[in-house]
Amino acid sequence: METILARAHLTPHTELLLQVADLTQLKVDAIVNAANSSLQHGGGIAAIIEKKGGPIITQESNAWVQEHGPVSHIHPALTNAGNLPCKKVIHAVGPIWGTGKEDQNLTDAIIGSLALADQHHFNTIAFPAISTGIFGFPKQRGGEVIFRAIQTYILAHPHTSLHTIHQTVYDTPTQTAFQNAWQTVFGE
Repeated sequence: METILARAHLTPHTELLLQVADLTQLKVDAIVNAANSSLQHGGGIAAIIEKKGGPIITQESNAWVQEHGPVSHIHPALTNAGNLPCKKVIHAVGPIWGTGKEDQNLTDAIIGSLALADQHHFNTIAFPAISTGIFGFPKQRGGEVIFRAIQTYILAHPHTSLHTIHQTVYDTPTQTAFQNAWQTVFGE
């Protein structure tokens, strides 16, 4: 079940949606995977994406790391989506809480994902609540950082190919925290 909780028009042709949704069920150009730098999808949303997408995601992730080395916050990896209804998976490395520069590293992960989507001329992208699960980033603070990063990127790139950006939440604590973050950032 998908429920839109809030909507913001960042530019006349780009909107941001906050919604309760299963990221792996969205028919978008790309979903963003909350990954680790080695693209070993062992837990959290990464494990779910890998399981539902099939072995192509693991194979392409391993090949990407072999060719390019560990994934950085600002430069995410891109793979095919396998059995998922989206076209591609962007593997963004969010920070682990307590490692330092968490806000900047989360901002970089969001901006890097948006830039990669633009580079491939994607119109739609969907994010999970990066780093606010098993990586321990405080949920409301993470939501505020994510929303500000998206807003900053879109305002700096008014001719972006992106028309719809989905910020998905799944569980009640994340939904509540991200709704509070939305109010802080957008005042709605």
